[in-house]
Parts: sequence; structure tokens; C-alpha cells
Amino acid sequence: MQKITVAKGDGIGPEIMDATLSIMKAAGARVEYDMIEVGEKVYLAGNTSGIEKAAWDSIRTNKVFLKAPITTPQGGGYKSLNVTMRKSLGLYANVRPCKSFHPFVSTKHPTMDVVIIRENEEDLYAGIEHQQTDEVVQCLKLITRPGCEKIVRYAFEYAKLYKRKKVSCFTKDNIMKHTDGLFHQVFNEIAAEYPDIKSDNWIVDIGAARMADTPEIFDVVVMPNLYGDIISDITAQISGSVGLAGTANIGESCAMFEAIHGSAPDISGQNIANPTGLIKASILLLNHIGQPDVAENIKNAWSCVIEKGIHTKDIYKEGTSRELVGTREFAAAVVAHLGQKPSKLQSTEFAKGVSFTMPKYVRKPRSKKVLKGVDVFVDWPGADANELAGKLKNLDSDIRLSMITNRGVKVWPEGFSETFCTDHWRCRFEVAKDQSTSPSSIVNILSQAITADVEVIKTENLYEFDGVRGYSLGQGQ
Repeated sequence: MQKITVAKGDGIGPEIMDATLSIMKAAGARVEYDMIEVGEKVYLAGNTSGIEKAAWDSIRTNKVFLKAPITTPQGGGYKSLNVTMRKSLGLYANVRPCKSFHPFVSTKHPTMDVVIIRENEEDLYAGIEHQQTDEVVQCLKLITRPGCEKIVRYAFEYAKLYKRKKVSCFTKDNIMKHTDGLFHQVFNEIAAEYPDIKSDNWIVDIGAARMADTPEIFDVVVMPNLYGDIISDITAQISGSVGLAGTANIGESCAMFEAIHGSAPDISGQNIANPTGLIKASILLLNHIGQPDVAENIKNAWSCVIEKGIHTKDIYKEGTSRELVGTREFAAAVVAHLGQKPSKLQSTEFAKGVSFTMPKYVRKPRSKKVLKGVDVFVDWPGADANELAGKLKNLDSDIRLSMITNRGVKVWPEGFSETFCTDHWRCRFEVAKDQSTSPSSIVNILSQAITADVEVIKTENLYEFDGVRGYSLGQGQ
């Protein structure tokens, strides 16, 4: 018997959770529940995180968490509990199966069957932002080799376990050559370890276009956090509805399972919400804890209900649907079909006695790291890059001013008068080729900048790693 933590959430959460738990019980799920309170009530009681210590203790002890949607109050500085949980518990993999159920649920893509695997902890979702000048704010995009290796390997192991034939990678490394470039590089390295699984790479914009148009060409797709957040919702919606999808958030020790839709307070308490998203999440949970027999039973019963046209209001369609039912009645119909298999939709058969084990990340040997210069970011209200260069060239030492950019575009030397400039300037100081410098030279530049009345707002050191440049060129350089 497995003990799991359960939160009924807000809005329609309690209704769909009760429906889901009734199905799990009837299907013989070998679980016990530890109920906790998270979300709106906790927020409004004065806890800006939305979760109390006792609830954290329950999740960390049981290591498996089934969560209904919650409401985050508007304003007041309340932080997203979902993001907090994913990062605090190291839930690095977001797994979202998106399959169409044509012709019983409307879709333009009757044969699509795609799994989106999204990195869940880093990228722009690190949430590191600063206002640096009157006109410019920044958000830091952090991509790590451990993060890339864990999520990419998870995608291939998932494909191997569930007998998927191909893993695709979406990035934007034609522009972000170092961050997305690392993700793409790691994907290629790990793909080579799985010769029996096909692999390909897509620039995210055309990949998203093809996903919306011809999702049948994809199988498992892995990508960084932001792209995954957007594309997983698109994929769920074009398969039938965001309301029909469940998701798993997997870490090395803990896992969280949830519906992907919101708490929908406008329809709460009316017995009209579709519990499918949370039912699908429970199926993912049961597979995760080694009860594929129960998961398979629930999935096949749900498919029977769908193909018989027993539908809730959100998917009910005249001519296709046969019976309009509420939340409780839909759950009762699933229970009534336990032990049956669909006749038109594909029946589900999960692998038995197979465990999903991920190897621990092994840190690579450290590279030879050589300091080559510094990017000095300056708040300067002028508009003439040549004038700024004149002030900065007085700061030269063994590292000399080589370039100034504005919003990433080279404006000195040989900039264009047509380039619009704001008050935020990147001023690059570099050593000559095959030379290196020391931190003391950078300190000297910063101290001279103060004397020259140049306002430095941040610096980024420029390094080579094993002889490879670890920083981007300016656009136009």
C-alpha cells in the first residue's frame, strides 16, 4: 500500500478530486491518502507561499503528490505555488501526453499522439530580473549542462520504456547559440547513446508551426522550459482540449501530478466540470508508483465512456455525444465501465514489471578556463556611440575597448546612424588574440570608470573554455 499526499485545491478542485479518488478506489488502487490544504485559503491566511510547513513535510515524506488546481490571489505579491513546488522539490521533468480521441472529441488532428517533455526548473523561469536603467530591464536565461542532460536523458528513457520511436528537440540555437546551443549539443550527445530511437532537431518556431499543422510527424518532443510551457498547451489544445490533459512533474525523489487547467471558480459547485485532466494525472501517478494494472483499467474505462458519448458540457456535441452528464455522473460512468475495453478507440496496455530508473548526473571534468576580457554595461543617456567610445578608450589597459553594442547590435566601431539606441550600452574590453588577462585589470577599468563619471551597472567576464569562446558576438560583428 502506497501513501500519497492529496490536495483538493480551489474552485472546481474539490469536485474533480472527489471524482478522481472515487474512480481510483473503485479500480483497486493500492494507495492511502494524506490530505493537505494548499492554495487560496493558505494564501489569504497570510502565507504568501500558499503552503504550510506541515504540508511540505507530508509531500517530502510520501514523495508522491496528487494536486487539484489552485487559485493564486491577484496582487499582494503572491508567488506561484506550482513554480515553487517544481523548483523546491527538484521536479525537473514535466511530462504531458497529448492524444486525440477522434471522432468522439473534436480535433483537426485525428491521429496525433505526442508527448511533450519540458525542462521544469531553469531557463527564463529562474525568475532573475533587474531594472538596470530608466529604459531597460533584463531577465537572465540560465541553461545548465546538468539540467540539459537530465531532461534529455529522461526523454530518451521515456521513449524506450513506452516503446516510442522518435525523440525530437526544439530550440532556438540559431539565435541563442550558447544557451539553446548547449541544449542542442547535449541532445545530440545523448541521442547517440540510443541508436534504436530516431532523433531530430527543430528550430522552435518552425517546430511549433509543424506541431500545429501536422503533429502526426512528432512522437516525443523535448525542449527547454519556456518553449515547453507554451507548446505543451498548444499541443494539448489541438489534440482536443487543454481540459482533457494531465501532467506529471518528475524529480529524482519526489513527483507531483496535476490537471493542467485552472481552478475555474466561475463554475465551481455546479457539478459541470470535466474531471478528465485529473483522472489522466492519476493514471500517470499510478504508473509512476508501479501500479500499471490499475492505471490501464482506469484508462480503458475512461475510453469506453468517451466512445459511448457520455460527455460533460465542455466536450458535448450534438450528433456525436449521446448523454450530457455532470462531474459526479461522469465519474460514476467510468466506474461502471471498469474492467471493460473500448471497441473503437485504441485500448491501453501498459508494460508490467518495468521500472523507470534514471542514472545520477555525473559531473564532467572541469574545462581549462581563460579570462579574455569583460563586458561592461553602462547607463548613459547620450545617443552617439562615438562619444561614449571616446570616454571609454581612456580606460584601456592590457584589455582594450573592442566593441559597443546597444540592445545587442554593434554601434561602435562602424555603427549605423539608423540604429535606434536606448540608455543601456554593452562595452566590450578584450585582450589581443592568444592573450589572457587577470581580474585586477577588470578592477582597474571599473575604478577608472568612476573617475571618468561613467555609471557601470553590471559586468560580465569573458572566458574561453578549452579554447572555445564562451560568449556571443555582437549582432553585426
